[in-house]
Amino acid sequence: MSLNDTTRPLVRVLVVDDSAFMRAALTRMITSEPGIEVVGTAGSGADALDKIPALDPDVVTLDVEMPGLNGLETLRRIMSQFPRPVIMVSSATEKDAATTFDALGSGAFDYVPKHLSSASLDILHIRQDLVAKVRAAASSRKPCVPTSSLRKSSQSSSLEFRDFATTPSLVALGSSTGGPKALQEILPRLPRDLSVPLLIVQHMPPGFTAPFAQRLNALCSLSVREAAHRELLEPGVVYIAPAGMHMTVDRLSDSRVLVCLESDRGNSLHVPSVDVLMKSVAGAFGNLAMGVILTGMGSDGAEGMKAIHRQGGLTIGQDEATCVVYGMPRACAEIGALTRVVPLSQIPTQILQATQHRRRA
Repeated sequence: MSLNDTTRPLVRVLVVDDSAFMRAALTRMITSEPGIEVVGTAGSGADALDKIPALDPDVVTLDVEMPGLNGLETLRRIMSQFPRPVIMVSSATEKDAATTFDALGSGAFDYVPKHLSSASLDILHIRQDLVAKVRAAASSRKPCVPTSSLRKSSQSSSLEFRDFATTPSLVALGSSTGGPKALQEILPRLPRDLSVPLLIVQHMPPGFTAPFAQRLNALCSLSVREAAHRELLEPGVVYIAPAGMHMTVDRLSDSRVLVCLESDRGNSLHVPSVDVLMKSVAGAFGNLAMGVILTGMGSDGAEGMKAIHRQGGLTIGQDEATCVVYGMPRACAEIGALTRVVPLSQIPTQILQATQHRRRA
């Protein structure tokens, strides 16, 4: 092994953005961290496609909106010609949010919102998010694939719930990195007449949750919407926690349950928090709660899933092989908070079996 091999940084990054200011800013953020090196920059999609074969970066950061070959088309060509983790750098506009979700469906590893202009850059917030996702992308052991290529499981499963004496009245689901793609795989396979409501915390920045709910609603038989404070939960409806707000439940009676939204009190790493939702669900529903934890960095949801499990509720974790990042499910598994672990493709079946769904004739 040569000296260059032994001293080569752990992670090599190519920064792609049409703005010279953004290229410089992202480069400074990335290179401020040990073990990460920016091996090159590109000012256009075509330039990036020329440089990737020569530079062979481990991770590419890619602007969503660029003149000429835009970010989405550039991503598709990268995934076709030189597949590797790509992190989209997106503004929080409705148009950019929609394009970002298209990018996730086309194989992007994750995205980083920039909330900035050439005159104002929230460096500390973006740097922490960007560096964490670059590291996670580099350590991901499998290539990112389009959502449409994920293998479907059969409608039947050998895993039955006959050993459970109760049927869940509500499903709470948490996800982070890789979650948007996973949810687009799960929710369209659930029927309109599902007998329970679904509450979802997906880690997202402001400006993204409403477009994401709209996108899912267009794909699903279920009704999907961004949750509103004090609205009544209904079966067959999916409620997405708004970015920047914690979501909990207020169970007034067996048939009347309200969604509650509140701002953070200053002690949560994530807002919304999976833990906050699931602890609330565990307290309100006890053994009638079902918790599902999907792909994501970190450990948010572990304490909440443990609370549901302790109350006798059903807890399902996505398996390592189908996670983009096996962080949140791993944290749950390590503390014994999971009833069972299944591939992503089996999670819809697990929900249907647990809620004893019967297909209408």
